[in-house]
Amino acid sequence: MIKPDLTLTLPETIGRVHFVGVGGSGMSGIARLFLQAGIPVTGSDRVENEYTRALRELGADIHIGHAASNVADADTLVVTGALWQDNPEYQYALSHGIPVLHRSQALAWLTSGNRLVAVAGAHGKSGTTGMIATALVGLGADPSFVNGAVIEGLETNARRGESDLFVIEADESDGSFLLYDTAVALILNIDDDHLDHYGSYGAVEDAFVAFADKARDLVVISADDEGARSVTPRISNPNVVTFGESEGADVRVTDITTDGPVAFSILWNGGRYDVRLRVPGRHQAHNAAGAFAVLTYLGIEPDAAAAALESFGGTHRRFELHGTIGGVSVYDDYAHHPAEVKAVLEAARTVVGDGRIIAVHQPHTYSRTQRLAQEFADTLEQYADETIVLDVFGAREDPVPGVTGALVSGGFHDQSKVAFISDWQEAADRTAAIARDGDFVITLGCGDVYRIVPQLLDSLRRADG
Repeated sequence: MIKPDLTLTLPETIGRVHFVGVGGSGMSGIARLFLQAGIPVTGSDRVENEYTRALRELGADIHIGHAASNVADADTLVVTGALWQDNPEYQYALSHGIPVLHRSQALAWLTSGNRLVAVAGAHGKSGTTGMIATALVGLGADPSFVNGAVIEGLETNARRGESDLFVIEADESDGSFLLYDTAVALILNIDDDHLDHYGSYGAVEDAFVAFADKARDLVVISADDEGARSVTPRISNPNVVTFGESEGADVRVTDITTDGPVAFSILWNGGRYDVRLRVPGRHQAHNAAGAFAVLTYLGIEPDAAAAALESFGGTHRRFELHGTIGGVSVYDDYAHHPAEVKAVLEAARTVVGDGRIIAVHQPHTYSRTQRLAQEFADTLEQYADETIVLDVFGAREDPVPGVTGALVSGGFHDQSKVAFISDWQEAADRTAAIARDGDFVITLGCGDVYRIVPQLLDSLRRADG
């Protein structure tokens, strides 16, 4: 794992930029904006995907596979923290004096001089960033934005607009959200995640307080989330707006109904504004309230803000339907923390009807799996009807002896509801064997679990045929 120097002074000019790991959702969005700004972009990744193909069509020189020769013409190298130290492109840049920027530094360079809305929190960032961007585009505000997932309707994860508004998903995992010159900070929630970077939950809270206090204009923060409530009294920023179902919330959510797409009312400044979203899940009502607070602060009339939120159609890899075979619908979701898994499965329960929910869970990172295995087990056992647990996606971490997906499956009290299967084809076949008409199959994880979806659909097709 690379720990770039986040104190590095950003250059005035950046020249030709090479992105290592350009096929990632966040990296590809930043690369797209560099291209749209007229800056030459090259990049590399291990495999081809939708992002690398799209960037190539926009004019980027994309390489599949990592090699020092890919970097020869670069003036600046952009990396993600998930990169290993021995990456040949990273090592070439170091040995040849090519400046190396963390992706957040590249984004800070892009956003400089803009009125920046930064959406932070342990969960819900991509969806809420998508809500705000979709609303602003629909209202003609022409913002720039970078999101961690492709936004339905806009069909991109990044776009350069002509106004000074810039909306980003701000990553707290490595503290890099503190780099941005933020005007409006939106904090959805705070959890004890990313302790591999922070070391303690207290340090996580300290980082969010610093993020809030850096915001020039406004802090919007949840009044319901326990972590957010605990840091709110510590925020010294004079302009703080709270949102949620709590009675004291400045932007209050009431009358939530979750029978299908979520509907609710927002109470603000003596007015009542009814909203019916196109996406399911009680948590979406809370995210929308935070987005509403941001939009109205930016000068959008409340009626228009409420109506614009209804146009949001979701984001890729967030409860995304990939197909239905024999009455069994296969969804994919990025959820990789127990709270996220709970929210997704609760949302699925509101629309599955009489069908069952079969979760295909890929634990993400050894440290998180080791620390939260029982919490994952409890959540999956309570909110899914059947669970298939795959092996751990290590991401930036080396394997830890004894830490496998079996830690999660072993935590189930009712072992008849779970199976740990490390072989993906066997997992897909087992899923197809237990699925029946009306069921939802949902893959869960922020690693490469989405790659099992074609196997699941194929196994369902063979079982149905």
